[in-house]
Amino acid sequence: MSDSFEQEIAESIQLQGKITTLASAASAFLIESIASRYSYNFTWLGRPIIQYPQDIVGLQEIVFTVKPDLIIETGVAHGGSLILSASLLAMLDLEDQNNEEKLVKRRVIGIDIDIREHNRIAIENHFLSRYIQLIEGSSVNPEIISKVSTEASQYKTVLVCLDSNHTHDHVLAELGAYSPFVTLNSYCIVFDTVIEQLPANTFNDRPWCIGNNPMSAIREFITQNSDFEIDTTMDYKLLISVAPNGYLKRVSP
Repeated sequence: MSDSFEQEIAESIQLQGKITTLASAASAFLIESIASRYSYNFTWLGRPIIQYPQDIVGLQEIVFTVKPDLIIETGVAHGGSLILSASLLAMLDLEDQNNEEKLVKRRVIGIDIDIREHNRIAIENHFLSRYIQLIEGSSVNPEIISKVSTEASQYKTVLVCLDSNHTHDHVLAELGAYSPFVTLNSYCIVFDTVIEQLPANTFNDRPWCIGNNPMSAIREFITQNSDFEIDTTMDYKLLISVAPNGYLKRVSP
């Protein structure tokens, strides 16, 4: 890809982010599609992923740029997101083989307070399972955090995805616990920040709501932590995303 083409695309993305009619159309689609459970329509290599295609592509771009050795994910559900991360790490291994570089033992750690048995079996029987380590327990339990810290210390480049309990306090605790593992120029991606922008009655059966969600946690975290900044280019690029302002890039060691 030529430098001029990259510059052209970068300028286009910045302009796109300022088109209010486009942003309004994207927001309208997002609200209606969330109501219809649109994100449940998709699988990744055979497992339900419960993500929007735009965020899947966004993660792919970040992983290829950052080239992490370890991806830490909170929230497992059906395992589709773990399989996505594992497949991207497998492609990085293939790239290393083509470049005749020494292979790193890349891994995805998936943490969930309740990994249902049928999902565990499906994940462990998947052909990419060798990339995946499952940890059952609360992501904010000190023992779980300590275990992940021991694992993370063995890797050079680490990326984190937070997608479990979406309340303010829980996400803020996760940010405090897992952001230190994120390496320079890598990301902590916080999903479902979109809750802040949805109608107030969207999640009547859940504890999260406007003012009590991942975006409110990010706002508090950013004011206290200058090592990270919100990558607004991702917002401008994706437009339709469950993680607006949720792509946090580590800019300082």
